[in-house]
Amino acid sequence: MYGAERGTRDGVPEEDREVAEMPEWGRVSGGGRAGRRPLRVVEVTGPSMVPTLYHGDLLLVQYGAPVRPGDVVILRHPFQQDLLVVKRAVERRPGGWWVRGDNTFAGGDSTDYGVVPEELVLARVRARYRPPARTTKGQRSVSELLGWAVSAVRPVRSASARLRAR
Repeated sequence: MYGAERGTRDGVPEEDREVAEMPEWGRVSGGGRAGRRPLRVVEVTGPSMVPTLYHGDLLLVQYGAPVRPGDVVILRHPFQQDLLVVKRAVERRPGGWWVRGDNTFAGGDSTDYGVVPEELVLARVRARYRPPARTTKGQRSVSELLGWAVSAVRPVRSASARLRAR
């Protein structure tokens, strides 16, 4: 599923999907024991990470990368393992990671399903690409294009110190 399809996939309605995985984008060489870690592009669907990530944002993710508290990660949902979700890893606890969405009103994080086992945390988000907004006329002013260019590609930063596990 690439975000453009409608309906369901594997019996899961599109609106319940958090992240749609896209084909492998490339590889990056890592040093030491880490070796090569694949980079992939994924598309965000759903509101759970607003204001950090919005529906339609594209993410550059690195599979197998070490996760630290505050990182945005891609994980398998603990109860629907065919569903990939994007959350923020808040802290490591016995048994795995406590994860939260940046949008406290959206739900669907560790406050609902508890600690996520380490093996379900698949990738770390490295950067976000926000596609340009579509206009009805198909034309954009120079200032709109410059504004988009400044904000389109950004690293995904760790949350502020106020983010705590509950």
